[in-house]
Amino acid sequence: MKFPEVNKNETVPLYDQVAAEIRRAIADGEAAPGERLPPAIDLAEVLGVNKNTVIRALHLLRDEGLLDFTRGRGVRVVGTPEKSAVLVRINELLDFARQQGYRRDEVVAIIEAQGMR
Repeated sequence: MKFPEVNKNETVPLYDQVAAEIRRAIADGEAAPGERLPPAIDLAEVLGVNKNTVIRALHLLRDEGLLDFTRGRGVRVVGTPEKSAVLVRINELLDFARQQGYRRDEVVAIIEAQGMR
């Protein structure tokens, strides 16, 4: 996987930037389902961030269903490029909505209302 360094001057939290880079790698097929990710300490060094920042990003992606943590086997990709692409778009929508003053629950309500049409 190829990762650029994160932008520490950006308003987006570093862990979100790290998570976005891993999502992008999955969406682009650089990290396929079943593949192990490098250890957090190695990712941190490549990205130029603290190991705890990477760990927080990995937990976020695990909660999204893209990664799986197995003791002794490391962190594996379990999501697909398609799922990752959808998650990237959802996160873009949530970021845009947040900039427009909407809360997450308001965006969900709008989406649910659209689905009932």
